[in-house]
Amino acid sequence: MDIRLPFDKDGCRIAVIVAVVAVLLGHISTNLGWFGFLLAVGCLLFFRDPDRLPPSKTSVAVSPADGIVLKIQESAPPEELDLKGPRKKISIFMSLFNVHVNRSPVVGVVEKMVYVPGKFFNVTLDKASDFNERQVIQVKTADGVKVVFVQIAGLIARRIRCDVAEGDELALGQRIGLIRFGSRLDVYLPMDAEILMEEGQVTVAGETVLANLKKKAGK
Repeated sequence: MDIRLPFDKDGCRIAVIVAVVAVLLGHISTNLGWFGFLLAVGCLLFFRDPDRLPPSKTSVAVSPADGIVLKIQESAPPEELDLKGPRKKISIFMSLFNVHVNRSPVVGVVEKMVYVPGKFFNVTLDKASDFNERQVIQVKTADGVKVVFVQIAGLIARRIRCDVAEGDELALGQRIGLIRFGSRLDVYLPMDAEILMEEGQVTVAGETVLANLKKKAGK
């Protein structure tokens, strides 16, 4: 039987390195050794990766991140994509204390991915969507609905990891990567999507339903 640790692989790797350094420091000073040990534990907590139970209904969009709904608004899709017309955009803010692992908001196939180098503005600002370093992912569902989600780096979060590629088939709530030490995820939904969240609400990645999606090809 496979046993999966409830921590991301990056976190385990960093924690092991810090723990080894802590042992070495412990030979110099007991206090330094304990400090290093606490840092190793902190790494594991920052990179915790609990299992999640997505809803059985697949014609929905779930939250790609743990956090708080920062803003819900109409917005043009990312300019790096060939999408026309406005979308409903849901921005989710991840704090240092949230789980950092990101998950797919929908069931579908990855149509296009674009990595955009950029700045590291505060992610609570609107301009973060346009100027910050980010990973743009466009997914098409079996019903022809196109959903976009964007991993955005911020002031502290300067390391985006994306574990999917164009052509990959994504399950609802599937792990797709992470942003180290909090940041922001933007989700762009069709205009006819029924939004089920409000600004200020707390989200759980892979479980919280953001919206119901209409079955309309090409949107």
